[in-house]
Amino acid sequence: MIDAALLPISDGLRTLRPLSSHDAERYAAGTQDPLVRKYGHLPEPEYTPESVTRLADDVVPQGLQAGDLAVLSIVDDADTFLGSLVLFDVTDRTAEVGFWLHPDSRGLGHSAAALELAVVLGVRSGLSELTARTSTSNLSSQRCLERGGFNRTGTDVDRTPSGERIELAHYQRHLR
Repeated sequence: MIDAALLPISDGLRTLRPLSSHDAERYAAGTQDPLVRKYGHLPEPEYTPESVTRLADDVVPQGLQAGDLAVLSIVDDADTFLGSLVLFDVTDRTAEVGFWLHPDSRGLGHSAAALELAVVLGVRSGLSELTARTSTSNLSSQRCLERGGFNRTGTDVDRTPSGERIELAHYQRHLR
């Protein structure tokens, strides 16, 4: 389970913290980006500032309280929303990680740093493994995961959080 008391967690340049209503405008705008729409496989077909605010006010606290879902914002030192990292399908040992960046935040190392912060959060929460899945055509995410110490374990056709069935590359990183 994810220990919400460990949040926020920072590397000094970026922070992972629970999604808040403060992030709603940039989150909703980011989900309209063609690459996020293609590769993000977000559970909802459309996000608005109002729907993101509801997510932040209702789903986020419930998931963190239960320890089985962490919808987190990647923010800079000015608390500007850079992207999202989610830990889901959490058990006592494992969690799956998914992430995406706002289009104006790409190419600056934010994904790799956020993944490393997720690893630290996972270790401190007592998890032994993080997993990830990405489209076999999403080479950028594959490179980021591999640079972040995730090992590719195979591919198959599987259902994404959005419900779409596509060919996915599976990754895992042992934490202990």
